Amino acid sequence: MVGGLGEIGKIPELRRRLFFTIILLAVYRLGIHVSVPGIDVEALRKMFEVADGTLFGLINMFSGGALHNFSLFTLGIAPYISVSIIVQLLTPVIPSLDALKKEGDAGRRVLTRYTRLGTIALALIQSYFVARGLQSQAGLVHQPGPIFIGTAMITLTAGTAFVMWLGEQITERGLGNGTSIIIFAGIIARMPSVLVSTIALAQTGEIQPLAILLLLVFCLASIYFIVFVERSSRKIPIQYPRRTSVKSLPTTPPQQYMPLKVNMVGVIPPIFASAVLVLPATLGSFSSNEIIKEYAAKFMPGSFLYEVVFVACILFFAFFYAAVIFSPEDVSENLKKQGAFIPSVRPGQQTVDYLYGILNRLTLWGALYIAAVCVIPQLVYLYYGATGFAYVFGGTAILIVVGVTLDTASQIESMVVARNYEAFMSRTSKMKSGLGGMLSGQRQRILRR
Repeated sequence: MVGGLGEIGKIPELRRRLFFTIILLAVYRLGIHVSVPGIDVEALRKMFEVADGTLFGLINMFSGGALHNFSLFTLGIAPYISVSIIVQLLTPVIPSLDALKKEGDAGRRVLTRYTRLGTIALALIQSYFVARGLQSQAGLVHQPGPIFIGTAMITLTAGTAFVMWLGEQITERGLGNGTSIIIFAGIIARMPSVLVSTIALAQTGEIQPLAILLLLVFCLASIYFIVFVERSSRKIPIQYPRRTSVKSLPTTPPQQYMPLKVNMVGVIPPIFASAVLVLPATLGSFSSNEIIKEYAAKFMPGSFLYEVVFVACILFFAFFYAAVIFSPEDVSENLKKQGAFIPSVRPGQQTVDYLYGILNRLTLWGALYIAAVCVIPQLVYLYYGATGFAYVFGGTAILIVVGVTLDTASQIESMVVARNYEAFMSRTSKMKSGLGGMLSGQRQRILRR
């Protein structure tokens, strides 16, 4: 992989894609600092000092710090991700959506249009509640009222639509995975500020310098563990039928494998679980009722009830999403059509049962791995008093950063391999044509003699 990445500067198309991606990310980061009219940014930043454990803290992480400034891109790409996941979950359930998925490119374009419309609708709803929540806090809005709410809804929805367009452009004309790269850029951009604020706490004596060193070592160890597991997979051997060679002798095809990743569901379970659990903390922070605040405090990150329910939600969403994205029935049917089979396993229902057993075991271990990565770092950071690490260097953020880095590196490597293969085939065809010309010339000279 390193060798492939080292050839980026040698391939003009790859350089253009890389430069295009960097330009669009720069535009995205520039929009982070453009605030929505009518908000007191300084008062909003002070509120965030005590609101990191609420829904706004989660939105702020995915928007790359845009909510601190209440910028155009406050909602970021989160509505698009939510609608995309909902469409994926509903596609196997609703026959019309499932039929569109099977139509190929035309059906996918229709599903993409539905996703875009759903993103706009969800962005309008989320922007309304965000504007109402900020307006309910005294001193945050200069002139509260319907005009501010309407302005905020239009501005935030337009910002979400623009970020969605940026992601699609990066996917088509950049390095690919535009949505993931935008989230990746937002998380990476916040890491230096969190490190600086943590060092400032060490200078004031709130955190010991040795604790910062231990946190950095623990963070590096977590990244190494995540990379190791994300690159791990279960290889299922697949046997294809024998083919006949030129001499009419049967040849045994090479052994092939169907790899199934240990973490098949990615970061979807912790994202869903976090979105569900931060709602009580958010409602408690905006409520004036002491009873609601008392119950909401039990669901703050770091509490026993929060962590237990968080792990349970991760397990539930992991099994649910794995059943959506991987269908043993479809895999068994495709193998049967190709004449392939799993050694020592009969085609048909026995293959389906065999794949279900592997899927359940992988999902269980993958869900436990995700739960450990999301819970243990958070508890460690809160124990040492580094609350800023909880979101930026927490398990969900590190999973996203590592996953996007590995996927982008693999995609760049595949581009390099494809380019080298095309160049090799072009040289081979030229050599064949040149050799054919030489033989033809010699044949003509012999005939003349």
